[in-house]
Amino acid sequence: MDLALLRTFVTVHRAGSFTRAAALLGLSQPAVTSQIRTLERQLGRPLFLRRARGVTPTTIGDELAHKAAPHLDALVEIAETGLDDESSLRTLHLAGPPEFTAERALPALTELKGDDGQGFALRVSFGNSDEALAGLAAGHHDLAITTAQPRGALLTAAPLCDEEHVLVAAPHWADVIGPGRPGRKEAHALEELPLVEVHESLPFIARYWASVFDARPAASGTVVVPDLRAVVGCAVSGAGLAVVPRYLCASALERGDLVTLLEPAVPPLRTYFLVVRTGTLAMPHIARAHEWLLDTAANWS
Repeated sequence: MDLALLRTFVTVHRAGSFTRAAALLGLSQPAVTSQIRTLERQLGRPLFLRRARGVTPTTIGDELAHKAAPHLDALVEIAETGLDDESSLRTLHLAGPPEFTAERALPALTELKGDDGQGFALRVSFGNSDEALAGLAAGHHDLAITTAQPRGALLTAAPLCDEEHVLVAAPHWADVIGPGRPGRKEAHALEELPLVEVHESLPFIARYWASVFDARPAASGTVVVPDLRAVVGCAVSGAGLAVVPRYLCASALERGDLVTLLEPAVPPLRTYFLVVRTGTLAMPHIARAHEWLLDTAANWS
């Protein structure tokens, strides 16, 4: 069986579209279509069902992808690193959200010095869950950290850690909330304050309001900045209240630069997943980073 045909097939399987696969491979769409038809003729079975938007693999297509993809990835790895493992490091491509990746994942991975000869070079891309999963499926990344659990058998996800979200503000804002259990009255009072968020849709505040108040926020952001670390900085400066991960504001809380405005009995949580393409944990450098991150995350608070 022609390896070039298999490479095209796996790329189409991961991309879910002849058009996207053609762009990834640097080929024309007719060339990709022709190669898939050739492979289907050789196998005597259809590999994809054509849809209005892209393609869906048949059962035999899924089976072939799961058998062939890890071996093709291994061949690409050999081509990228060469045969002399002693003089060159394998490259690990990691994707994830900027704040969590920078503050949690990268410090953990840089502890893998490679003194035992099993180190690796590291390349990092920042993006949201959809971008990270799409890049992983297309073969651009080896590991992805996401807040969305992928569906299907192409990608395999393991829970990495839970992230607690807290409602914080500079101390002078704290007197707007009195003692007692959080309720709609407190929600309305909080909405009178300026809000700091990462997006106009208030994703963190909306998730907190739904979990704690069983309501939607009826307010808009006063300061919108697309980085949670900047959100923490704005909250410290007194710009308004914010909902942020506890680990990002722990130092500011300890110093007294921020205070928590509420302490709900069940704090809102968000789960992170560590995702790989199914079968790629057979590659030692991916398996080592995967295991190390899971082990390290067990000690994150």
